[in-house]
Amino acid sequence: MLKLRFVIRWKHGHKFGDKEGNEKKLWEIARGKRSVARKEVWDVQKRCWRKMSVVALPVRQAKYAGQLWLVVGRMKKEPCYVITNEPIETVEDMWKVIFAYARRWQIEMTVRYGKSELAMESPRMRKWEDREKLLLMVTLVYAYLLSLLSPTFSKAREWLLRQYCHRTGKRCREAKLPLYRLRWALSRFWKEPRPVFRFTFLAKPDLSNRCSKSPG
Repeated sequence: MLKLRFVIRWKHGHKFGDKEGNEKKLWEIARGKRSVARKEVWDVQKRCWRKMSVVALPVRQAKYAGQLWLVVGRMKKEPCYVITNEPIETVEDMWKVIFAYARRWQIEMTVRYGKSELAMESPRMRKWEDREKLLLMVTLVYAYLLSLLSPTFSKAREWLLRQYCHRTGKRCREAKLPLYRLRWALSRFWKEPRPVFRFTFLAKPDLSNRCSKSPG
């Protein structure tokens, strides 16, 4: 059996066993259990600070032999029920699980970018060797785009976005990782006709008719 570490958000309809062994839904297991810690967390989607509380409870599942933990993150709206096999011993462990699950949004955004902007969704190649080469090429392109986000290229990046993908909206201007705009700007920059420089080389002078004078 593979000993994999996981943090997943379970569906509401599935049942788990509580400490007494009774099968219940997740919200029924967490009902009446007081939160053990509270703090303000940054909401990436809504771009604001929100108050959140957390509590962890040991649970069991019939198809899994190991120990599982139910970590509940509570906000004003619907709570977040997360199942993990990571050992929960302290409050810091609870927050680590909540924040690890919150990072899933960044992973989904990365996959969406690769599918929509880098054409990774349907490579249209039957042989795995050809697909592997194409995906490696796309990986190099993605790495190049990420390298342009370095502070070293801040001036070049600002000029490129200003000239070839200018936006006036506050959300676009304040984006920390403007990968979409950066790819569009590069595409337009490379498609723009570049000037052709022609160099004129002077002919080598003919020295055969030059009169040589003897020193005297």
